Amino acid sequence: MTATYRQRFELVSTPFPKDAHGKTFFCGRDGYDRLARAFQMLREEPGLGLLTADPGVGKTAAIRNLTQALPRPQYRVVYVCDTSIGPLDAYRALALELGLEPAFRRAALWRQLKDRILQMVDERAEHPILVIDEAQHLPDRFLADFSGFLNFAFDSRDLFTTWLVGQPQIRARLRKQHYAALRTRIVASVHLEPLSSREDFAAFLEHGLEAAGVKGSIVSDSARELLFRASGGLPREIGKLLRKALRRASEAQQSFIDDEVMEAVVAEEEEI
Repeated sequence: MTATYRQRFELVSTPFPKDAHGKTFFCGRDGYDRLARAFQMLREEPGLGLLTADPGVGKTAAIRNLTQALPRPQYRVVYVCDTSIGPLDAYRALALELGLEPAFRRAALWRQLKDRILQMVDERAEHPILVIDEAQHLPDRFLADFSGFLNFAFDSRDLFTTWLVGQPQIRARLRKQHYAALRTRIVASVHLEPLSSREDFAAFLEHGLEAAGVKGSIVSDSARELLFRASGGLPREIGKLLRKALRRASEAQQSFIDDEVMEAVVAEEEEI
């Protein structure tokens, strides 16, 4: 159902949608440029990548945007996010995503997965890309032995790319000696920061509004400043607060977001 504020503001889509990709996704930030270069490198030479950011910065959205642009069926993207599970469950989830009936025992499960990946690469010319989201919740046992799983043919081949995506805690965990074997396999590491400067915030806001079909200015300068400070530069918060402000302005029969509207939205959010 179309939100009523979209009619009042003559929007063609919801501002800052969760599924933003391609032209609707904001690429104009330094961290994303570094991620895009790292992603391209691991497309060309498979390996292990690490992407971290605080909640709300947009790490999952960023990696999703990059994977959605990959040509199919040349690339096969497997996404796993249920990571607060047992050490074998992550492998079982991967097996299910690859169309396998997971074996019960770890050794047999590993053989299943490695045989399927070899088949994909050598027989189908597919390039598997595994994205493990919420990696900060991965069990210790999984992190400890994942390096062994990545070992193919006496460690002479890197057959697929893995991106560990999570909050910064995963970096601290991987610094422990217990995970040295896995840490030394990381060939690309990127950390995304919030939109800390007003210039970056303004560019992000303008891009999102333009992508939604906004013509002209619908947010006062002082309301923008309130939005910047209240959001902490987190893209998720910017989008959420802006949509609430659009809805409140529409309910007040306004076609402009002023201080009063934004202050009310911020105050309401602080009560949550």
